[in-house]
Amino acid sequence: MEKRHQDIREAVAQVCSQYPGEYWREKDREQQYPSEFVKALTEAGFLSCLIPEQYGGSGLGISEAAAVMEEIQAAGCNGGACHAQMYIMGTVLRHGSEEQKQSLLPGISSGQLRLQAFGVTEPTSGTDTSRIRTTAIKEGEKYRINGQKVWTSRIAHSDFMLLLARTAPREAGEKPHHGMSVFLIDIRQAEGNGLTIKPLRAMINHAATEVFFDDLMIPATSLVGEEGRGFRYILDGMNAERILIAAECIGDGRWFIEKAVNYANERKVFNRPIGMNQGIQFPIARSFAELQAAALMVECASDIFDSGQDCGAEANMAKLLAADASWKAGDMCLQTHGGFGFAEEYDVERKFRETRLYQIAPISTNLILSYIAEHVLGLPRSF
Repeated sequence: MEKRHQDIREAVAQVCSQYPGEYWREKDREQQYPSEFVKALTEAGFLSCLIPEQYGGSGLGISEAAAVMEEIQAAGCNGGACHAQMYIMGTVLRHGSEEQKQSLLPGISSGQLRLQAFGVTEPTSGTDTSRIRTTAIKEGEKYRINGQKVWTSRIAHSDFMLLLARTAPREAGEKPHHGMSVFLIDIRQAEGNGLTIKPLRAMINHAATEVFFDDLMIPATSLVGEEGRGFRYILDGMNAERILIAAECIGDGRWFIEKAVNYANERKVFNRPIGMNQGIQFPIARSFAELQAAALMVECASDIFDSGQDCGAEANMAKLLAADASWKAGDMCLQTHGGFGFAEEYDVERKFRETRLYQIAPISTNLILSYIAEHVLGLPRSF
């Protein structure tokens, strides 16, 4: 299957070639943020491809952005360090004031500013976003923020974050998701003045943190859009997020398959390449077929998104199928390598851990299945 946007892919691959496995192993081992890699992508203009030209970006579509993320993963790199910068800014672009756009988007495009953190998940609410407890109470020309977020990745490496908080109680609205608002927080001013960031070591190196808000005062102009409509605003960006992460999963799958093919051709046991054995061939071939099918779904979702039509079902299915295909490919690649798959120097175990995340984040596989069952097939709501 011929890949689209070949010129973009080649340019991304050229940047990624400067950051081989040794680089990522060191970052992973020390739980360090890949600042050099993110800087190189920023300077090449890849992280601002979705920002309109009037704000210094490339003004490209989600299809081109998906090609960028796929190639990053296919090169053995980790786009999770910076992928959020591509889609978080969409909330500001679509719902922010012109003043917010002008103060933020050109800086993101040039690399002077980073907006990579999104505070939504809380320890007690999990995926039931309607039950978040972080509050934003308006006091004159300011809001007072109190609460806690968890799994807020990259905040320690960002200048701004988007925060979802309750401006009205859950019981006060017509629906549970009413009464939530989105705020643009200047981390540089907030940290130490009511904002505390606590690193959270995890199985993969995504610079994850817990974030605590203790009477953080922010200007009323930090509100994005209208008060109480925040949940609707973040939903707008979720389709983009799912498509881009689905593309990353396709890239991971390509890396696993290429790695497995090369090893199966080179590794000899009983005086013959293990790739001659159907027990090795068939899992690789099946992974390839499943990945190709998932890639078509990602392309379909991208095209619908770029046409301006509702792509909720397609974005969810793309993420589901791509995440499944990459995870199966990772398992196949590890099995193909046998004991060497567990050796750090082969990079398989690192990528194996990284791609496992997407069965859970940014939305779990089970929630996608619930969405398809209810909203596509018309089955009763299960929760």
